[in-house]
Order: sequence, then C-alpha cells, then structure tokens
Amino acid sequence: MKTDIFEFLRTGRTAGRLAPARLVTACLALSLTFPQMAAADEYRLGSQDKLNIRVAEWQTVEGTFRDWSAVNGEYTVGPAGTLSVPFVGEMPAVGKTTSEIAAAIGQALQRKLALSDRPEASVEMVLFRPFYISGEVQTPGQFPYVPELTVLKAISVAGGIRRNADYGPQLGKDLVTAKGNYDIYEDQQVRLLVRRARIDADIAGKSSFEVPKEIADDPRLPPIVADEMAILTSDQKKLKLKLQALDELKGVLQAEIESLEKKITNQQRQVDLAKQQLDSIGPLAQKGLIVNTRVLTSEQSIANLQGQVLDYETAILTAKQSISKATQDAIDAENTQSSSLAADRQQTETDLNEATLRVGMQKALMTAATDPASQPLGNNEQPSLTYALVREVDGKTSEIAATEDTPVLPGDVIKVKLAPMASQ
Repeated sequence: MKTDIFEFLRTGRTAGRLAPARLVTACLALSLTFPQMAAADEYRLGSQDKLNIRVAEWQTVEGTFRDWSAVNGEYTVGPAGTLSVPFVGEMPAVGKTTSEIAAAIGQALQRKLALSDRPEASVEMVLFRPFYISGEVQTPGQFPYVPELTVLKAISVAGGIRRNADYGPQLGKDLVTAKGNYDIYEDQQVRLLVRRARIDADIAGKSSFEVPKEIADDPRLPPIVADEMAILTSDQKKLKLKLQALDELKGVLQAEIESLEKKITNQQRQVDLAKQQLDSIGPLAQKGLIVNTRVLTSEQSIANLQGQVLDYETAILTAKQSISKATQDAIDAENTQSSSLAADRQQTETDLNEATLRVGMQKALMTAATDPASQPLGNNEQPSLTYALVREVDGKTSEIAATEDTPVLPGDVIKVKLAPMASQ
C-alpha cells in the first residue's frame, strides 16, 4: 500500500494498483504520518515561542569569559515570525531550530561589531507556543505546550472530560484524567531518575553514568539518556577548558617571572661594573686628572641601572599577583560548579519524591476508576469520545482524525466530541 502511494506521488498515477476509495484512505493515513514524523525532528520555532538567549565571549588576552549582559535574556518570537535582538536587529525565526538561531546571532554580532573572535551564543526553549483544546473538556482554552504531549495528556491538562448529565455516567472521566496524569508524572519520574544519576556522576568526576536499574528497560530512555549525557559532557568540558586556560595563563606568567629574574641578574652585574668604574675614576677626579662630568655621568648611569632593576622587581610582583588570582579563579570555578551540582541534586531529589507520590496517587485513582463495583449498572447507551486535530502546515489548515496516543504539536487545536454509542 505505502509503495503504491509513493509511486502515485512520484508519477501522478496509480498504475492500476490503488482503487479510488483506498487512495483516499491512504492519503488520510499519510496526513497523520507526516506531521508525526516532523514532530520527531528537531523542533522548529513558531510565533509565540519564548527563548532564553545567552551570549559569552572568551577573551584570550585576559584569560576570562565576558558575559554579554546587554543581549542575554528572554525573547519571544513575534507575530511576524521574527526575533528582535540588540546589536542584531530583527532576524527571521519561524521554521528555524534553536541551534540555527544561536549560530546566526554569533555571526551577526561578529560581523556588525567587527570582532576578531565569534561570540558563542546559546539558545534554549523557555516556553513553547500554546496549544488549544475545545469541546467536551472541563476547561477548554489555551494551554502551554510541553514536549511529548499527546491527546490524552492534553485532555488531562484541561481537567479531563466534562461532566454532562445528559450522558449519564462520567464516561470514564476519572479514569481518563488519572491515566493522563499518571503518564505525565511517570514520565517526570523517569527523567528525574536519569537526571539524578547524571548529577551524581558529575559530582564524582565521572565521564559517564549508569541508568538506574528500576528503569533500565524503559523504552523512553535513549533520548533522555542522550540529553543528560550531553549536559554532563558540556559541563565537564566547560570547567576543563576554563581550568586549562588558567593553567596556561599561570605558565605564561611564570615564564615572564623567570625572564625578569634573568634581566635583574644581568642588570645587577652592570650596576656592579659601573660602580667599579666609578671607584677607579674617583681618585683621578680628586687629583684633577679627569673632569668631574665623567664622574657625574657614571653616577647617573648607576642610578638608571638601579631604577631598571626596581622596575623588573615590580613587574615580578605584579606577575606573582596575577598567578595568585588565576589560582583563586580556578578554585572558585571548581567550588561554583560543586555548589551548583549540590543544589541541583537537592532540587532533583525533591522533585523526584513529589513525582513518585503523584504517580502512586494517580495509580490508586486509576484502580478506583476501573473497579467494577464503582461502575453504574443499567445504562442503555454509553457515549464514546472522538478526537480531531486542527493543524496548520505550510500555511494550510487541515483537520486530522486522532486517537488518545496521537502526538500534539505546538499551535494545534484539539477537538473533543462525545458521540453516543450503543452498549455491547
């Protein structure tokens, strides 16, 4: 079937293999498949997406990072699909990834400010553009989008299925709500367990971490572990580069001190020679055998040489102070990272405990909702739920039939309808 569809799309004909009715069904299937495939790709920005932009520049001479505080902050993609960034101006954002935006900002800053080194920009999502839900839900309206959102999870966010006396029982509202919340909190629990393992590895100075045994078989692990490994590698690399730069700076300063000490030794030797010369011409000047200006010239030369020795000694002290500061900066960098990791560990543990409690609570609610003793008897009709997504793709809006597991994308409108269905 799929081969026939792609043959039709490529050649414009079915070659007699696909009946009209089957072609319509297949095209509807493709309309569901392609948006889900697009959702698996790297996220593309749209209007109302909120971003956090940070720009930093490594200053080679000073051996320090400079934060671009005038640029750093949160930005929202405007209705025109652009971002307005200081020193960059209006830049197109719709359809681009966060990495593409970061690269464009770095290039624009380097070009407009004529910088020798390109500033490093990082862009991360703060808030996705919202999705919308209408129909038979408790609180229809606009809600913030979260990754891996499905129709069932969206219904839970909207408070579950709306109570309606005309339809008799609650239509499994409690079960739908509990199941949706259970999925959300269980997903949070898995992510927090992996995050805690990553933080523990970072604190211990390890370059990798092991997934907790209780979730080792979870199919959601690969992308979650990959994200946390990227964070671990990035954090350790950042600290390593900073410490390496400070070590190199200390090495340069130490070499400068050694050079200055050699200069002092040579300069002191010249001072000694000048003093010997002065001692030899002093008696001659007293006897009038040589002019006094020669004595004055020798004394002035000695004074100049001694002044240069003092300058070298001052430069050595300055270099030693810079070495001490670089050493302190290295200690501060390690302490800052340790403190940040400890705070992240504590917060992750708190969030994990809360997610675990919520998972247990929703599981109990699901058990209660599926207890046969709690189900009403004698219902002649039990309505069923139908779902549809209204989605804009390439400027065109279309309505797509959906199920509870259908992925929801930012900007989607979810329609939830109740259709009476005869009980079996």
